[in-house]
Amino acid sequence: MYTPDLELSTPRLKLRLPRAGDAALILDYVSRNKKFHTDTNPVASPDFYTESFWNDRIEQLRDEYHGDHSLRLYMSLHEDPSRFIGAASLSQITRGPLQACYLGYTLDCEAEGKGLMTEALKTVIAYAFDSMHLHRIMANHLPENKRSANVLARLGFRIDGSTPDYLFINGKWREHVMTSLTNPNWRPREEDRAMFEDLRTPSTN
Repeated sequence: MYTPDLELSTPRLKLRLPRAGDAALILDYVSRNKKFHTDTNPVASPDFYTESFWNDRIEQLRDEYHGDHSLRLYMSLHEDPSRFIGAASLSQITRGPLQACYLGYTLDCEAEGKGLMTEALKTVIAYAFDSMHLHRIMANHLPENKRSANVLARLGFRIDGSTPDYLFINGKWREHVMTSLTNPNWRPREEDRAMFEDLRTPSTN
């Protein structure tokens, strides 16, 4: 399951785990979109916009992937693989009886309105459900972020409610809409199978 250099493909996109040497590519992406993402993302530390930060962060992200804690993929167009135009992440992966994670994503300002994020996330969700055997994916967005809301709706996410003062973004605590998607064909990973059989077995104590 945990391949050293995971890559997913869609008709227009390649999504892959970051590798050593990708720091400059990621820095270029986040720097290009610093102002564009200000209204939807928490404030980043100053070193977030340095190559040294990303050299260390890439190693951490790869360790988190191999430890089954998170998966962050960076996306590029097939015709321009040397330029990242977005990112998608499955974070806070929780096993046990929950088998869930949080979905996050960002897109280049010049790539909006082309259906690229919907295309990318369909493949990420399929991987999460079919290969990672996750049961639930949760995703949250600002109420006014209609593009994000529309992407999630197209993917089948349902609205579970809203939470006030959820994240500190752009100088204040912001309400978020909470959504989720469940795996209709879920089955446990082999390493979790015994636990779920135990959960289905009534206690004799």
